[in-house]
Amino acid sequence: MKSRKIYLDNNATTPCDPRVVDTMLPYFYEKSGNAASRNHPFGWEAEEGVDYAREQVANLIGVSEKEIIFTSGATESDNLALKGVFEMYKRKGNHIITLKTEHKAVLDSCDKIEKMGGEVTYLDVERDGRVDLKKLEAAITSSTVLVSIMWANNETGVIQPMKEIGEICEKHGVLFMSDATQAVGKIPVKPKEVGVHLMAFTAHKMYGPKGVGALFVNRKNPRVKVTAQMDGGGHERGMRSGTLNVPGIVGLGKACEIADQEMLKDAARLSKMRDRLESELCKIEETYINGNVDHRMPHVTNISFKHLEGEGLMMTFNQNIAVSSGSACTSASLEPSYVLIALGLGDDLAHSSIRFSLGRFTTDEEIDIAIDMLSKGVNHMRDLSPIWEMYKEGVDLDSVEWSEH
Repeated sequence: MKSRKIYLDNNATTPCDPRVVDTMLPYFYEKSGNAASRNHPFGWEAEEGVDYAREQVANLIGVSEKEIIFTSGATESDNLALKGVFEMYKRKGNHIITLKTEHKAVLDSCDKIEKMGGEVTYLDVERDGRVDLKKLEAAITSSTVLVSIMWANNETGVIQPMKEIGEICEKHGVLFMSDATQAVGKIPVKPKEVGVHLMAFTAHKMYGPKGVGALFVNRKNPRVKVTAQMDGGGHERGMRSGTLNVPGIVGLGKACEIADQEMLKDAARLSKMRDRLESELCKIEETYINGNVDHRMPHVTNISFKHLEGEGLMMTFNQNIAVSSGSACTSASLEPSYVLIALGLGDDLAHSSIRFSLGRFTTDEEIDIAIDMLSKGVNHMRDLSPIWEMYKEGVDLDSVEWSEH
């Protein structure tokens, strides 16, 4: 019998909900028009689908449909928000503040802004992964135009103190942007209630299709403008040109509608499962949870199995269980996660971490299998490890001088 595959990597992407797929299907053939074709019924049907989806998306996050700009995903939304604000407001100031633990879409956009003459402050986070509000406020200068802080971290699930950050930004007259990719559709996210002026998110992290996302841009008090990063036909109120991905947008809309109805129920179920997974795995010796456990997403846990290589551990079960390692393969080396290093973890703990992200279709039986396979995998790897043997013999591994040869 072929062993079943278990998917616990929902922070990377989620399976598309069958209800979303059913809603999208007619827009591939029966209603195949271009939403910008205003002179015949095919275009009208497509435009109607887009308009309805815009309402569904706006309803989920409590904003006006006129504040939703459709994009190809959160990476484009991040780029449009950061570079678009920098270009639009550079007469006012050229300084942006962000965190070292942001997603690469934000960090690399900030790197590009620096090359364009901007100044960027990359704040450290505390050991639990949250920003120190005093340090954030102290970093604001007269030339600061934007603070960009993610709602929930993709690796640890840690949720930032959004309302308090919003209050600091309002006090200093600074725009507040958030990459809320990992939060929207999983927990209640209302940008206007916490003072967020721009917010990026995507369909494929909430059981919608890949290749479509949105950017919320505040229209009143303050009215926020961004300079378009893509030139063309002036679609999406001139902020994002390009023929609209009608089936994708319709799918995003449906995913938002389902999330609005079901996310609280999903979150309650998933947090119980996550807690069970966590408590069983933490029975294993020298196991640590990374990030703040009181302020985090309900479906995520990031666990380090000390004196092990995360990648090596994954190889004991990765034909069967999809998870993510804290190490990222680069062409020349195996780098530990920059997010975990920013939390102050040493290379040993950062290298030994595994991220588990549960989802709508995760079952209790799958969690049982994962617990069993992980426990066996950790014990197997440690049985083979001379470092584990030294640790068990009481050797202080921090004081060992390792030879390069």
